Amino acid sequence: MTQSGKLFLIGTVAGAILAGIMQAIHWLTGNEAYLLLYNADYIPVLKNFEHLAAFGLVFHFTFCILGVVALFYILELFKRTHCITPYIIIYTFGAAILFFLTIFTEQPPAATDALAWFYWTAAHAVYGVTVRHAHQILA
Repeated sequence: MTQSGKLFLIGTVAGAILAGIMQAIHWLTGNEAYLLLYNADYIPVLKNFEHLAAFGLVFHFTFCILGVVALFYILELFKRTHCITPYIIIYTFGAAILFFLTIFTEQPPAATDALAWFYWTAAHAVYGVTVRHAHQILA
């Protein structure tokens, strides 16, 4: 399999696992943090397409795949693709910060929902571990 194919597969599988974790959190707790995975109404051009069926899923998986590709090539520049720490740190802290984009939308969760922030951030830490292990498996 080509490197591009591996990265596409990793982004897709890790994105599905992230979505599954967030959905499970919703089912178990009622917390609506999972909605952030599919919400693009804070991005001016993209919010015009939210009414289309499956737009949220395409949005989620597109950014999962792009994130995997971008981080892989950045880490490759520093010969760090084999280390798990950068995957966990980048995806966890990136998600922790991006959570606050909720201030630009009326959809839940609120930017002040500390539990939603925790679930969102923790699930992205698992996403980082998943991405790194998938790289290892497909190497």
